[in-house]
Amino acid sequence: MRRVRERRRESAEPNNFDGELIKMAGIVLVGAQWGDEGKGKITDLIADDFDYVVRFQGGNNAGHTIIHGGRMLKLHLIPSGIMYPHITPIIGNGCVIDPKVLIEEMDRLEADDLSTHRLLISCNAHLIMPYHRDLDGASEHRLGKAEIGTTRRGIGPAYQDKAGRLGIRVQDLTDEHIFRKKIEAALAEKNDILGKVYGLPIYTVEQIAEEYLAYAERIRPHIAEVSPLVNRALGACQWVLFEGAQGTLLDLDHGTYPFVTSSSPTAGGACTGVGVGPKRIDRVLGIAKAYITRVGSGPFPTELDDENGKRFIEIGCEYGTTTGRERRAGWYDAVIVRYAVEVNGLTDLIITKLDVLSAFDTIKVCVAYECDGHRYSTVPGHQSVFHHAKPVYEELPGWNTDITGCRTFEELPKAARDYITFIEDLADVPVAMIAVGPSREQTIMRRWEGR
Repeated sequence: MRRVRERRRESAEPNNFDGELIKMAGIVLVGAQWGDEGKGKITDLIADDFDYVVRFQGGNNAGHTIIHGGRMLKLHLIPSGIMYPHITPIIGNGCVIDPKVLIEEMDRLEADDLSTHRLLISCNAHLIMPYHRDLDGASEHRLGKAEIGTTRRGIGPAYQDKAGRLGIRVQDLTDEHIFRKKIEAALAEKNDILGKVYGLPIYTVEQIAEEYLAYAERIRPHIAEVSPLVNRALGACQWVLFEGAQGTLLDLDHGTYPFVTSSSPTAGGACTGVGVGPKRIDRVLGIAKAYITRVGSGPFPTELDDENGKRFIEIGCEYGTTTGRERRAGWYDAVIVRYAVEVNGLTDLIITKLDVLSAFDTIKVCVAYECDGHRYSTVPGHQSVFHHAKPVYEELPGWNTDITGCRTFEELPKAARDYITFIEDLADVPVAMIAVGPSREQTIMRRWEGR
């Protein structure tokens, strides 16, 4: 059921079309909940069909865990397609990059006999600077119990500087004069905030330049103009997977603000975070756990503070890849996934960790919210309503049997099949894949034909 539409090839000359019909495959993969849905595993699973895997937003606040060939890899910046030697992995302009973290990640992969020589980094991606990390931690500390729950890795402050036109980009590393000038301009503001507001140590231009220009030598061969490259690839019938981090409900515009990330992990972010037009996108895959989790603060209608919640955490190993923090857990929220379908224009749904539900005699699914006598079938627009929303559940029977060895939909117990069908009907989107375990092989490919 591959939805690859035929479109006219655009000539290199403006307003000139040769009329030749070609097929393009620009596929976006996003999280349909609060992140941690298993995007890394699914990207790794289908990446073999692609020529490029492009990360389009976020920084090293994201974490993708991949189990491949008996090895567990944890990625934070480098796209999951790095496992395949024929793929060109790309970090897009919508990302923010801590060069120290990036180089450490490259070194770990190289030590594991995984080459990073094909990795490309957008020259327009922004850099996370030392003062960004300091400001992130200081801001969270000041908020106290009202903290947002950031990873304190400088992501938010880096995006703030990007929006405030005080940011420093990857391409600035290639010109020492420009780099020093931009550092000088940034420190004129940041040192005042660090020293006078938070009482923290301040920085000198030389101090930062010495560290970052050393990083520049390592990453210089990987810096590229990404947007033209990706557009040419799509125009030449090559397959491009746009990989998002975090999840829909953490989107800066469409998530549970202010308990969100600082970028756009929704499908629209793929266009701005790489530099391609929306007509280039042919299919949007949304990933959701068979239950739901989130890290950090913020509203969570189906959160469980009981033994069931603990079972989700223990059986599902629900600890953040990046921070190691214990995740909050709850029953599957169909309202949130329905919202993700609308916001992202999902064409397919992918359900992960279905095997975790094997431990439950009965399973609940949130089908609506209630607040102040009103019933909501979609995510309420007003934050106060969402904060006080009570889940309306429907209860389904469990299956109490190990499903990790199932490889077809028909092999699943009837109760598990009914659960997937129920989720599918509520989302009004077909379920294309079902993960029944952590490894690549433990996935039921239901509606995915690949290339």
